[in-house]
Amino acid sequence: MSEASLARAAGAIAMLPRDRRTLVAVDGLDGAGKTTFADRLAPLLDRPVVRVREDDFLNPAAIRHARGRESPEGFFRDSYDLEALARELLDPFAADGPFRTRRHDVLADRAVLGADEHAPPDAVLLLDGLFLHRDELQGRWDLSILLDVPPEVAGARLLEREGKPNRPRYVIGLQRYFEACDPASRASLVLPW
Repeated sequence: MSEASLARAAGAIAMLPRDRRTLVAVDGLDGAGKTTFADRLAPLLDRPVVRVREDDFLNPAAIRHARGRESPEGFFRDSYDLEALARELLDPFAADGPFRTRRHDVLADRAVLGADEHAPPDAVLLLDGLFLHRDELQGRWDLSILLDVPPEVAGARLLEREGKPNRPRYVIGLQRYFEACDPASRASLVLPW
């Protein structure tokens, strides 16, 4: 994990407009360390930060697994409720309005309709998650970061975190994402981590 990558990301965010809210995405492989990176980046910023995990916008299990519990295509296409992410978080945040940072409780597998949240007009939304350079999300980020982590390192981190290896559903689903969307070409910054 690289302190230089954190410093570079913080410097790039410092250059974003300060007269409005801005949206920053942190993307990468499963096990790349996206949440850790975003959590460590947030206190380095000299603006108010709203930290959100895309996992709080997962689809219900019935949708996530509709193509089969082991379907890589289902993992890539159906994991996240991108419409709710846009409607409840990204669009209202960018419009300086109230927003919601959570839509789904994955453990209970049920919708969560929390209260509206507010942030100052110069706040940064710092969102970490998978597939954040998908076509449906293009043009939404003021800055997007792709963590460049070798698959074997991400796999080892995932094994340490979850105690089990990454399943083919996830590995192949992420390969499809990288082939279809080429996030390295879409990201504002590609950083080693």
